[in-house]
Amino acid sequence: MSILPDVDILIPFLTHRGPTHSVLVAFVVFLPLFAFFRKKAVPYFLALLQHSLISDYIAGGQIQLLWPVTIQQYGMGIGIKSQTNMAIEWIAFLSATIVMFKAKDLATLFQPHNSNLILTIPTFTVLLPTFLSFPLDVPQWLIPPHLIYLSIFSASIIIDISQVLKGISFSRIP
Repeated sequence: MSILPDVDILIPFLTHRGPTHSVLVAFVVFLPLFAFFRKKAVPYFLALLQHSLISDYIAGGQIQLLWPVTIQQYGMGIGIKSQTNMAIEWIAFLSATIVMFKAKDLATLFQPHNSNLILTIPTFTVLLPTFLSFPLDVPQWLIPPHLIYLSIFSASIIIDISQVLKGISFSRIP
């Protein structure tokens, strides 16, 4: 969920780190989810916001944080290769991993559940920049967390797809 704002990479008429990174847009998009799921939507909303507020605001350059109220760009401009950014990225990765273990979310990801198929979106969004601009201009120290998450997400997707395929009856095929 947190990587969803980067869907703007896939949409030609949108500027990267533009409207999809706005906290105001995130709130408006989540209003129906808050109405329907109430408190259960909060962790997903926070995951979405952390991408804009932590990742891109700190190290991603400039983002349109308050679009459509203003197109002014905000950000700290800490470089992706700086030690500060790498420390922040690793702290966030380790914190998220600890929370996944404590909440038993990791075990849930390895159980068949059709909702896990939604992980194809962040997986594709993480992989797309790799295919569009290889070699990446990313420090080697930031590659392991991405590979670990890609592995977890890919395994979860494969488990779900295999479960779906098991449910398909091949007896109807002539």
